[in-house]
Amino acid sequence: MDNKDAEKLFFIPFNTGGHWLLLAINPIREIVYYLDSLGNDWTTYPDMKVLIDTVLQAFRAQRDIQTSRRGANSITWIKVACPQQRNQIDCGYFMLRFMRDTLALGRLMIPTDYFEEFKCAFYTKDQVDEIKEEWCQFMIELNVLFINLCN
Repeated sequence: MDNKDAEKLFFIPFNTGGHWLLLAINPIREIVYYLDSLGNDWTTYPDMKVLIDTVLQAFRAQRDIQTSRRGANSITWIKVACPQQRNQIDCGYFMLRFMRDTLALGRLMIPTDYFEEFKCAFYTKDQVDEIKEEWCQFMIELNVLFINLCN
């Protein structure tokens, strides 16, 4: 709860049981950006929505923000028209790529039609391979760091 009034964007990789998607949450503005490479609507996963709404309501209570009964459900969910996967196996890499694209631009909001700098209907094989290679490199470096910490 440090800096609880500072505006930030929190990333939540979410697994629905067989599919990865990304939620980017601005808790101060109570906005949830929903990025799904299969194009499903968040209503496809009602338990996820209830969970995230509950977390944001708890965060609001921790900040002592009072809302009217009508405003109590003022959390805004925005479906982002992000690049779509062409198979049933790359969702995790797409989720990582969405996170990376957002972090690379350093923004606190995600346009509903995705970022102009990265806008496309589908990622190319090279773009998917790029995030796979970055992830592998990160894990290799993490392992080296972990080994050094254990010695």
